[in-house]
Amino acid sequence: MCGIAGIVGAPVDSRLLRAMARIQAHRGPDEEGVYHDKDVGLASRRLKVIDLAGGQQPMTNEDESVRLVFNGEIYNFKELRARLDAKGHRFKSKSDTETIVHLYEDEGDSCVRELEGMFAFALWDAPRQRLLLARDRIGIKPLYYRIADGRLAFASELKALLLDPACPREVSLRALELYLAFLYIPSPLTIFSGIQKLEPGHYLVFENGRATLRPYWELPGNERQLTDRQEILSELEGLLGSVVGQHLVSDVPLGVFLSSGLDSSTLVALMHQTGARGTKTFTLDFTEGSFSEAAGARLVSRRFGAEHRELMVHPHVVDLLPKLVWHLDEPLGDSSLIPTYLVASFARREVTVALSGIGGDELFAGYPRYLGAKLARRYEQLPLFVRQQLAHLARFIPDSSRSDNPTGRVRRFLQGGILPATRRYLGWRSFFSPAALAELFSRDGSIDPFAEHVAHLEQAPRSVTDPYFYLDLKTYLPEDLLMLADKMTMANSLELRVPYCDHRLVEYMARVSPERRLPGFRLKAILKDLMAQTLPGEILNHPKRGFSLPLATWFKGPLRDLPLELLSEAQVRRRGYFSPGTVRQLVERHLTGVRSYFDQIFALIVFELWHQAYLDGWATRQSALLREVD
Repeated sequence: MCGIAGIVGAPVDSRLLRAMARIQAHRGPDEEGVYHDKDVGLASRRLKVIDLAGGQQPMTNEDESVRLVFNGEIYNFKELRARLDAKGHRFKSKSDTETIVHLYEDEGDSCVRELEGMFAFALWDAPRQRLLLARDRIGIKPLYYRIADGRLAFASELKALLLDPACPREVSLRALELYLAFLYIPSPLTIFSGIQKLEPGHYLVFENGRATLRPYWELPGNERQLTDRQEILSELEGLLGSVVGQHLVSDVPLGVFLSSGLDSSTLVALMHQTGARGTKTFTLDFTEGSFSEAAGARLVSRRFGAEHRELMVHPHVVDLLPKLVWHLDEPLGDSSLIPTYLVASFARREVTVALSGIGGDELFAGYPRYLGAKLARRYEQLPLFVRQQLAHLARFIPDSSRSDNPTGRVRRFLQGGILPATRRYLGWRSFFSPAALAELFSRDGSIDPFAEHVAHLEQAPRSVTDPYFYLDLKTYLPEDLLMLADKMTMANSLELRVPYCDHRLVEYMARVSPERRLPGFRLKAILKDLMAQTLPGEILNHPKRGFSLPLATWFKGPLRDLPLELLSEAQVRRRGYFSPGTVRQLVERHLTGVRSYFDQIFALIVFELWHQAYLDGWATRQSALLREVD
């Protein structure tokens, strides 16, 4: 696992190139590699996981005409290497990185279609004077880039691009609107105008000062839909076992982030079935009962002989927020970033690689909103005036302090019952409504934060029978869950692997009919049936819980001063983005118990701390790092 960076076009400042690598040192504490030649520079920071003695980057081919910097893991590299060996290619290392170099020699840009794994890489073809940037299909690994004046700069983290004095730091108001609506910024946008994220499943070619962007992956468009339950369970068992087995390849210690949920418990069980022994599991615990998952995690770890570790979490962990926001690069308001960082820090004491159950809810229909979408189709049969009356009355339903907030879900369901299906679903997924955004920004008329997400649905293959699975696959999974997971684990120099995001599993589950993915009103029915004879009943029947903190309660108690200070009227007015009165009312309504707005408050706090780090304090950080490089 690595942090990569580079510049192509115009004379390359080697000092800037080294600084771009150094600012990402947490991503690769073991080794630094830099290549610099006139108009091109490549840099890498490496975390050694496979081929500890070899694998130095930038990696080259036999005659050094091709150079590569790479972040990720290629799980089928041994099979690819055997094929390339047979064709006469000569390898100088045992790393997966070198496989990409030789595969490019044979297949050009199409090499990305052969790779199974998580990756973001940059490949410089010197004879053709062209750069190839590529990102994995699902978006597990991030890649930022900026093009200006015939020059391209790229990096694993946005902060590396900001080191260039020529890089503007102008906040994109559209990105800010989307952030507040969904708590993440969808690709290709970033919080800064002029900087973009390479979209998942895309590659970019830069030559002669111009860039060409191309998609290379999409869900299958004409495959047979799967409807037979036994066929699905049989094929999925083999595929899931194979994928998990591949994700265990490592030359360093490996563990699992374990909750009491079905996804991570299944990983531990499958690892045991593959013969893995001495697996280490890591769990967070809370004094607030509805947030604690420790009992179930202990049960699973004992069942499969894992070495289990637990860490109790207290409210003071929010003191870490400025540090975590720095590692995020751009605002990301999902509060699960805090427990993700904590469990990664905890695990890094003993392991270098960890597996996570991210992606299981998307693949196996685990979100309650999927049930809501199904139930809404029946609810729509009620007369409109009845649904309007219920939506009006729903305003009086209070929130719950439980982690799953069941009453809040009922309120949102009823309030969305008068909307068209797509906007209803996006309304459930959003945190500031269009009207609330307009009020927050003090604008006349509403703001539509849904356009980019609706466009994804309009571009979906005709074979897609579950539009909300597809939408989450293209937006929420890569832009929220995978992005924060990458940033928080890499902040601890820990490699995170996500078997459920393997594109073969995704493609297979996309073919499963909606009736099989969500039969009746059973969440994760397929995975539960598959693991029925393996996992304890307590895990199979465990209600869905998010990986979250009890912030709603903490903001009213031990953390009450945090929003009052960071979101004071004076501070909000000084920033000039939002209506001070609207923010004040939001905070007051939460503190007095009128309604739970902890997600919205947390998102605003993250933006304020991000502003302090990347706008107010950037010049000081930048000059300090450049002095360190000197």
